Amino acid sequence: MQWWQATILCAALTAGNTVRAQERFSIFIASDPVSVKQMIVLADLRDGDSVVDLGSGDGRIVIAAARAHAGVTGLGIDLDEKLVRESNATAQKLGLADRVRFVQGDVFDADLSKADVIFIWLWPEIMRMLRPKILAEARPGTRVITGVWALGSWRPDRIDDKSMRLNLWVVPARVGGYWNWELPVGGRSRTYGAVFDQQFQDVEGVVREGNRRGSLTDIKLVGDDLSFGLDMTLEGTDRIRHTFRGKVRDNAITGTVRIVGLSVDNKELENTAITLPWRATSTSTSSYLNRSGNTAR
Repeated sequence: MQWWQATILCAALTAGNTVRAQERFSIFIASDPVSVKQMIVLADLRDGDSVVDLGSGDGRIVIAAARAHAGVTGLGIDLDEKLVRESNATAQKLGLADRVRFVQGDVFDADLSKADVIFIWLWPEIMRMLRPKILAEARPGTRVITGVWALGSWRPDRIDDKSMRLNLWVVPARVGGYWNWELPVGGRSRTYGAVFDQQFQDVEGVVREGNRRGSLTDIKLVGDDLSFGLDMTLEGTDRIRHTFRGKVRDNAITGTVRIVGLSVDNKELENTAITLPWRATSTSTSSYLNRSGNTAR
């Protein structure tokens, strides 16, 4: 058992009544300097980032982030009024009060809509309860870092266990559901109807064009960046390969598609690639589910 595990266990045993008496409460255990540095490195902080620490304790993580990058601003939120007061005093002493502040409050009331990085090290139950709030409020691309414990079934995008275990997630855009788009392929306009099934950043998908159906491959969703492939024989063409790349913005995906091996005007262009603009829109229904016109027997 490492030192921090023993400390957590001891605190939990000695303060169990306090935890039960106050909902959403976690015992403050200061992160060691090595772990704080590890968290800052894992966060890949950039100038202009806004950092939020949920359960900020004595403020050392937010302060370390601001000291590491002159363009970073930070907000710490904690229930303990004394710790909040001490954190603000430390920020003032270090000349960081113009970029860093700490407030007393419930982490479930924090505004996450403008955060670029969210740090959390609370009891595992509380962190799991925060997951719906993060997914609902944080912008796609926001980095979330937790110490020791994970966020339930949401698989971390990266794990760093050099000193203590740290978990990193990148908040994904919402792409689950029905999408349609049109492309000029093989000398005519084609309408594609796709269905995406999403579980956090993991996405599967299928698509239909005319009466042909296919599976989307190599789907990658990192923040609002989406890419995937499609190998499919369309009516009047040989088998062709599509490679889609785009940005998810609200109800649209905008980007490009690279098409290889298509037939245009009955003239073979095998292994010849073209790149086209691509825009998909979210819809309430999908042509993928329409009947194919063949009678089922």
